[in-house]
Amino acid sequence: MKFKFGKIEEEIITRKDFSLKKARKFLSNETICVLGYGVQGPGQALNLRDNEFNVIVGQRKNSKSWDNALKDGWIENKTLFSIEEGVEKSTIIMFLLSDAGQIAVWPKIKKYFSSGKGLYFSHGFGLTFNKKTKIDTPKNIDIFLVAPKGSGTSLRRLFKEGKGLNSSYAIYQDYTGKAKKRALSIGMGIGSAYLFETTFKKEVYSDLTGERGSLMGAIQGLFSAQYKILRENGHSPSEAFNETVEELTQSLMPLIAEKGMDWMYENCSTTAQRGALDWWKTFRDINIPIFINLYKEVSSGREAEKTILSNSKKNYRKNLKKELKEIKESELWKTGKIVRKLRP
Repeated sequence: MKFKFGKIEEEIITRKDFSLKKARKFLSNETICVLGYGVQGPGQALNLRDNEFNVIVGQRKNSKSWDNALKDGWIENKTLFSIEEGVEKSTIIMFLLSDAGQIAVWPKIKKYFSSGKGLYFSHGFGLTFNKKTKIDTPKNIDIFLVAPKGSGTSLRRLFKEGKGLNSSYAIYQDYTGKAKKRALSIGMGIGSAYLFETTFKKEVYSDLTGERGSLMGAIQGLFSAQYKILRENGHSPSEAFNETVEELTQSLMPLIAEKGMDWMYENCSTTAQRGALDWWKTFRDINIPIFINLYKEVSSGREAEKTILSNSKKNYRKNLKKELKEIKESELWKTGKIVRKLRP
């Protein structure tokens, strides 16, 4: 279906346009292997299995993720295999290892990609920055992606509720002429609410910007700054946390998601309305230069280079724990832990 966003027209693929029945039929002779059972793997694999697609899992044996796959009902040597076996047995490989994992595993599995196979991603990182990742894909396979706009946990939870996450899709290489239908079929199979088109490059640029910006990096910085100023001016931890995080996440965000920010401005007190209208452009103008710089760092490949370099260090996990500990043990999130327990 075609939708107009201002002067821009986009094609949005809904469940009415490309039904689950159509998706199952198109992939009825395909064997799908989900490689990796960490962040995105479980949600996508379980949703495909529940939607009656022919799906198996490839995972490193004797790992925590292998054990998690067994707990989820995948059966060794029947629906659960080593990574190499999974690639060899399947016609479509869903490459859902972490970016660092993809770099490490690719040299071991690329020989199994015979002509006509499909290689699926949920992130454009590996191929957009292939000079750095060394993921050198063959020319005689289909390469495509479906990127759910949320975590694998959310994808699974919304699927079980009969809902879905929106996803983008992109075609990198259409060797068989079936790449788009393969992408849309899996997109519907994993429980996408609808699908919109992008490219591998645009997917990774927007994703890295979002993660570092409004989705995680910027919002943690904003929370931290507001909480700090309230506490320094004598407000209690409970008051500072509720005004900074709790009210936003528990009350306002669900309403914004349902009705939009314009509705929120129209349906709050005149005091809140006036203040929000007076200050939002100040925050916008302060942040635009930051986002300009952030996007340049992402699109230049410098952010990718930093990520690859950091993830490849032997002490990465040790350093990561230290960084996460700083956040976890801050008064802000210690207060949050207590407040969450008080929710009815």
